[in-house]
Amino acid sequence: MTTYARAEAYAPATAANLGVGFDIMGLALCEPGDVVRVELASTEQNGGSGVRVMGITGDAGRLTYDADKNTAAISANEVLKTLGVPHRVNLWLDKGLPLGSGLGSSAASAVAGALAVNALFGEPLTLDELLSAAMEGEAAVSGYHADNVGPCLFGGITLIGGLSADQIYRLPVPKRLVLALVTPNVEVLTALARSVLPKTVTMRQMIAQTAAVARLVDALHRGDIATMAAAMESDGIIEPARAHLMPMLAEVRAAAKTAGALGVVISGAGPTLCAVCDDEAIAQEAAEAMQAVYDAAGIGATACATRVAADGVGARVLKVE
Repeated sequence: MTTYARAEAYAPATAANLGVGFDIMGLALCEPGDVVRVELASTEQNGGSGVRVMGITGDAGRLTYDADKNTAAISANEVLKTLGVPHRVNLWLDKGLPLGSGLGSSAASAVAGALAVNALFGEPLTLDELLSAAMEGEAAVSGYHADNVGPCLFGGITLIGGLSADQIYRLPVPKRLVLALVTPNVEVLTALARSVLPKTVTMRQMIAQTAAVARLVDALHRGDIATMAAAMESDGIIEPARAHLMPMLAEVRAAAKTAGALGVVISGAGPTLCAVCDDEAIAQEAAEAMQAVYDAAGIGATACATRVAADGVGARVLKVE
């Protein structure tokens, strides 16, 4: 097995659910993302196998250095266990994603941690084989599911049919698809966003929701962005329950559509809102319009226009030495 002294990996933000696809759909974004750097510990430092968190930046001091609770360290350690290598690895995490933003922050850390350690030992594991390690890392914060980890690891738009790689299906990405994102400075914890969801739904709601998911998948295969956006916006279960957690959702949606966006949905658990567009200039205008709503209300926010990260553009090894 090839062993390097150090390795670095990047994992991107994700937008889970795509409106109607709660816990079963997600996409990877080109940016922003998290970076994990790992190094083999020196002989003097090496006190057994496992991962030690040495530094964290970009988190305002909020994330734990406890390797048993840190998402990047947990997934990194899972890779070490899978490889069966008796090494001590030091880990540094650079958070490019805000916490509690609905952009898959914990998934990005987990995926970057798994990729970096795998690269440290010559990448013996495939992405498919890294999936379970990354899910173990995210589970420490957000539960054991793959709607963020799946697209973060594999890129593109994914349909999540289960917890193994053969149950994650890559869907087509329309060529003209551009997304505008706005993230208000309001944290929405995943646990809170899940706690407000209804425990039961009616037969009518179930039929409408499954029909909308089918319409969304069909639209992706046909490259029909307008229908894609309409299907995403037709969520009658999750958004109504969570809307009160998203400041000025209606106003932001109206502003984005006035700028030319085709639809606006909550990204993951929120509060990030994602506008679906079919043109770069429109996406930029929509991002600025959404930001302006929050600016006028005195709510801090950041906005940008971005695209879906295809294979090789999303999660990736940055360097090995």
